[in-house]
Amino acid sequence: MSHHNQFALLGQRRFAPFFWTQFLGAANDNLFKFAFTVLVTYQLQLAWLPPALAGLAIGALFILPFLLFSATAGQLADKFPKETLIRFVKTLEIGIVALAAWGFFVQHVPLLLACVFLLGLHSTLFGPVKFAYLPQHLDERELTGGNGMVEMGTFVAILLGNVVGGLLIATPVVGAHHVAVVCIVLALLGRATAQFVPASPATDPGLRINWNPVSETWRNLKLAHGNRVVFRSLLGISWMWFFGAVFLSNFPAFAKEVLHGNEQVASLLLVVFSVGIGIGSLLCETLSRRHVEIGLVPLGAIGMTVFSIDLYFASRGLPTLPTQTIAQFIAQPAHWRVMADLGALSLFAGLYSVPMYALIQSRCQPTHRARIIAANNIMNALFMIASSILAGLLLKAGFTVPQVFLALGIANALVATYIFLIVPEYLLRFVAWVASRLIYRFRVKGDQHLPTAGAAILIANHVSFIDAVLLMAASPRPIRFIMDHQIFRVPVLGWLFKLAKAIPIAPQKVDAAVYERAFEQARRVLDEGDLLCIFPEGAITKDGTLQPFKGGLMKILETHPVPVVPIALQNLWGSFFSRVERGRAMVRPFRRGLFSRVTLVAGPVEAPEGVTPEKLHARVHALLAA
Repeated sequence: MSHHNQFALLGQRRFAPFFWTQFLGAANDNLFKFAFTVLVTYQLQLAWLPPALAGLAIGALFILPFLLFSATAGQLADKFPKETLIRFVKTLEIGIVALAAWGFFVQHVPLLLACVFLLGLHSTLFGPVKFAYLPQHLDERELTGGNGMVEMGTFVAILLGNVVGGLLIATPVVGAHHVAVVCIVLALLGRATAQFVPASPATDPGLRINWNPVSETWRNLKLAHGNRVVFRSLLGISWMWFFGAVFLSNFPAFAKEVLHGNEQVASLLLVVFSVGIGIGSLLCETLSRRHVEIGLVPLGAIGMTVFSIDLYFASRGLPTLPTQTIAQFIAQPAHWRVMADLGALSLFAGLYSVPMYALIQSRCQPTHRARIIAANNIMNALFMIASSILAGLLLKAGFTVPQVFLALGIANALVATYIFLIVPEYLLRFVAWVASRLIYRFRVKGDQHLPTAGAAILIANHVSFIDAVLLMAASPRPIRFIMDHQIFRVPVLGWLFKLAKAIPIAPQKVDAAVYERAFEQARRVLDEGDLLCIFPEGAITKDGTLQPFKGGLMKILETHPVPVVPIALQNLWGSFFSRVERGRAMVRPFRRGLFSRVTLVAGPVEAPEGVTPEKLHARVHALLAA
């Protein structure tokens, strides 16, 4: 059941217990890790674990299980009911933190290091379950909002865990005892909320577990590679973790060496970064109109690059001052630009990552969704390790921290350009998103009739050169268009339609080969279970009226009887992209002004058996008048 916004999900059993379970787990992991790091850095003097290596060792131990056990975790999440696995993992967490509590009480560092590894194992087992759970309980219109809530919750939990862990461990004499007690309480609360997670049946109960992590990871990556959009999205998400890890790992040095702040200033940078990610994640649902809108990904990439580069310029030439407290730091106007850049780039990182997660969940086969997510977790860990190595090499080569941020911003632009060129769907959806929000005030009515799965044919009136772009913006899935071959000669739009793999068609009398090839390609699209759009008028209207429908549609339905969805584009006639100047379009840019209102109306699905060109013409005509 869809609801009007993502926060309504917190009032429902299908989402709320799961959300709080993952929130409490993330908070507990980070509270423990940060408190332990502070303990060995500031309070214990260990010759075999110097402070400079403590944070690195703890971080590496936590990530190691993701490399070793993610492949197995993915198989378990596909083979067994997810609510059973969630409860098992949260019960395991209680045992781990009970062991860690004893380690804090006696300050047994080797035992606490072992608990870091075990908590990493706990998170490894939970990861594939977490992202495979959502598509089982949320529909397509809720998936982006649900992912945004989870992403926001995760970063808020990380922030709160670090802050609370730092405050507790700093308590004189009994700080470690307080950390131990709070870790146990959080684990018990997580297990209690897990008990209310609803039934989530196994998606592949007959799966035989392959215990070899190397061969299983390779097999999962091959599964993902079979869907190019999914595989490139995995790479895109891993790059986002690479990007974020560079900033997170360099906040202490950036605060101390560049901003001349104390530990509180480093914590403030973490707060700004986490809040930015959370806001960006929550904005995704609003900006996507509650669909899986991957057009936000290029927008996010642009923002990440722009504000990373500006952060370099904002942090240049700051005066050398004595170490500042957080109040002294905030009092400096130059520092507000630094915080604004940091908050903005993290906000755009949220816009970048959430649609990618939602896309993977919606495009993967349910039977091996968790295994592909597990493979992504391995890739994320490898990219994070690579980011630490690369950032370390740059710093060792003489780069300053702001220069590392600058290099990362430039690299982000190059990586994003590469991804968007090899997977043009991202770029196409971005163009459609911009057109439907910055050129027109675009509204969609009856979008529940647009199919979210399976082959179907969309039938629409043809008013302007931008009709296909607006249909892309309205549809939750990619659409292949059959379009007049002459439209491919239009500058920019022709290139865009080629990028969208639109199918050119010419009248049979003009070019019989192009005519027949168009129908062959159309049938192939339906064979693959995708959406096909036809403008049955055959050309853009020259007077704004609905022209008679031609019979090409019937030729397709003879061999492929799939559902047909009638669609009407309202109020496009008279706009810049329609033919109103003596049959010409794109003559006067501001003829209708900016943000003119345009509406797309989708009608109920028509069964293929009763379809005729005349009946569809009447349906579209009625929708135009609606």
